[in-house]
Amino acid sequence: MIAILLGPPGSGKGTQAKVLKEKYKFLHLSTGDMLRAAINAKTPLGLKVQDIMARGELVSDEIVLDLIKEKIAETSPNQNVVLDGYPRNVNQAHSLATLLSKYERKVDKVLSIEVDSESLITRLTGRRTCKVCGAGYHVQFHPSKKAGVCDQCGGELVQRRDDMVDVIKDRLKVFEGQTSPLKNFYSSQGVLEVIQGDQQPQEVTQEINRAMGI
Repeated sequence: MIAILLGPPGSGKGTQAKVLKEKYKFLHLSTGDMLRAAINAKTPLGLKVQDIMARGELVSDEIVLDLIKEKIAETSPNQNVVLDGYPRNVNQAHSLATLLSKYERKVDKVLSIEVDSESLITRLTGRRTCKVCGAGYHVQFHPSKKAGVCDQCGGELVQRRDDMVDVIKDRLKVFEGQTSPLKNFYSSQGVLEVIQGDQQPQEVTQEINRAMGI
């Protein structure tokens, strides 16, 4: 199965993708994680996209497609895959369909996790990340034992630039303008399922499981 988790920043796509990966052995392809890894490693690609991501803008379709191509080429025909953060627009969806067709595969299910904007801003602005080990926290929902200090390694907790209010608002505008039309695209193919994201994570997981028949 090829599944796509669709939703605005902060909707919980990463959390649900992790469940699919750990419980159902899906290969989790997160373009955001792959790009951040490239930035941290200071690869040529990472240096190229660092400033773009810091401004909350989207990298080019060509760059993201190259990342996906590399991973899909390494995947066995029977491997379940969940895409998190891709495609972001209809043009990318067409490119993905063309890529998958080369391997006689297709998108089987698209799960649109929907959350209101006010809740998204609360979720995102409260996120903190350890500068040393990368562990994630939230000042309201998952605080560290000592403010500003990582429980795991004692490193400093920081707020990523793309989790600041001004950048978040820009990211949500980009999502509405470019990504929301994907719902119409995949709805017309009969593979779209709307998931209510304003619930506890385990309840969202249950909805996703029902939608996917797992």
